[in-house]
Amino acid sequence: MTVPYFLHRRSAALSSIALVVTWSSGFVGAELGSRAEAQPLTLLGWRFTLLAALLVAVAALRRTTWPTWQAWRRQIVLGVLCQAGYLVLVFEGVTRGVPGGTAALIAALQPLLVATVAGSLLGEHSSRRMWVGMLLGLTGVAVVVSGDLGVSQAPIWAYLLPVGGMVCLSVGTVLERRIRPRETLLETIMMQSVVTAVLLMGLAFLFGQATPPASAEFWQAVAWLIVLASLGGYLLYVFVARTQGATVVSTLLFLTPPTTMFWVYLMFGVQVTLAGLVGLLISGVGVWMALAGRRTTSSDAGADQVPQKVR
Repeated sequence: MTVPYFLHRRSAALSSIALVVTWSSGFVGAELGSRAEAQPLTLLGWRFTLLAALLVAVAALRRTTWPTWQAWRRQIVLGVLCQAGYLVLVFEGVTRGVPGGTAALIAALQPLLVATVAGSLLGEHSSRRMWVGMLLGLTGVAVVVSGDLGVSQAPIWAYLLPVGGMVCLSVGTVLERRIRPRETLLETIMMQSVVTAVLLMGLAFLFGQATPPASAEFWQAVAWLIVLASLGGYLLYVFVARTQGATVVSTLLFLTPPTTMFWVYLMFGVQVTLAGLVGLLISGVGVWMALAGRRTTSSDAGADQVPQKVR
């Protein structure tokens, strides 16, 4: 079946929009899990255990060739960084008292870190317009979450947890783009889910947090995270990173906190504030400038540079 011309022509824009919407849904899933009184390791452990079982079954039904050990080595590293490390550290930071908005602001530093590293390692050099756009995006995020700042009772060390999560995702994003794995999207998310499930459920048993709460709300949160955040958000994250670059996929995450604001309004009735709308506008302009700056740079260069594969 051929892809309609319009969808093929607009695939980059459509995948970018879908990424922002589905990636933002993960914060809602975390809130659903919190309302079900689930510990982060419990929620994430069961999320990835069921997701891994589902994807292994799909791969078996499709008679997909089992990945080689070399492929597993690549995906183990990426899975630990982009899935287990990022999610556990951010969720634990919020559990220790770091406001969700502040955690989102810390995570929003990722595009600046990725752009800095990607320029030297991947050849994805950022123009002045891109840097201005990313700084505008960060400003917009700061406006959105400004209400959280200064009201936290969390200890100082707790803020290092989301910082560590941000660094994990940044390193994993750049490394994925640098390595350019040969695995398909299905193989990638399947292997990373298996790795993350083994690691997180092992930790959950170790700390006595493997038993799920006896409530339907918990399983609703797990299903939400599997369908929207993993099969939607993370799959699109990998796809956009591979097709548009590490800097682009990270820059799009500036739109995550403002989009989460609308998710929270739809799901929990939390009112959208004027600061939130202003922040969304600023972030939107910043992301547009950053992506437009990248297209100009790529056009001037003639073609994207292709980095050598890491052996």
